[in-house]
Amino acid sequence: MVTGDHPITAKAIAKAVGIISEGNETVDDIAQRLNIPVEEVNPRDAKAAVVHGSELRDMASEYLDNILKHHTEIVFARTSPQQKLIIVEGCQRQGAIVAVTGDGVNDSPALKKADIGVAMGIAGSDVSKQAADMILLDDNFASIVTGVEEGRLIFDNLKKSIAYTLTSNIPEITPFLLFILADVPLPLGTVTILCIDLGTDLVPAISLAYEKPESDIMKRRPRDPLRDKLVNER
Repeated sequence: MVTGDHPITAKAIAKAVGIISEGNETVDDIAQRLNIPVEEVNPRDAKAAVVHGSELRDMASEYLDNILKHHTEIVFARTSPQQKLIIVEGCQRQGAIVAVTGDGVNDSPALKKADIGVAMGIAGSDVSKQAADMILLDDNFASIVTGVEEGRLIFDNLKKSIAYTLTSNIPEITPFLLFILADVPLPLGTVTILCIDLGTDLVPAISLAYEKPESDIMKRRPRDPLRDKLVNER
């Protein structure tokens, strides 16, 4: 969670909404429980962390990477727009697909840098809407889940349609290549091929676009845009 609130307030909100799970402790919690100074606590013993924006200002990128790597639940408090951008870049260095939600002008740099920028349609500013990739028309965070599911469904159905079309196009193109390269007579004319395509390719490929989502569509990790493309070796 990234917020401009005071660290104590941010920590309380994070625990209330489940961002910091029950039983997970920060460095301050461990120090208080063991009644020892905070400096004596190993930061890696804490699964949760609350980072003040002033710490980010003077923090090296390697130290931020260690925080993101060794803590599963992190709250950034008192953050400025520039620090939000630094956090987004740090998460992307870890190979994560980063989504950022915001509604103000100050959120626009982070919204633009993130893989998915989400802006509020009602309360959001015009600048944040222009920088975002997704706009919530009802300002309801639950709509993000619906949008992600719909996007994954469209991507999956496009892959099915392209895969089906390629399976028939390859054997149709082969005789034309033989005709051009080796003067082998064409078994079917161009008009005949087009008529076959209209009957065997067009309608089935369109019908695949209306397929229902797979049962595990929301259980999968976000796809890697560098590896998982519409057409690959599989």
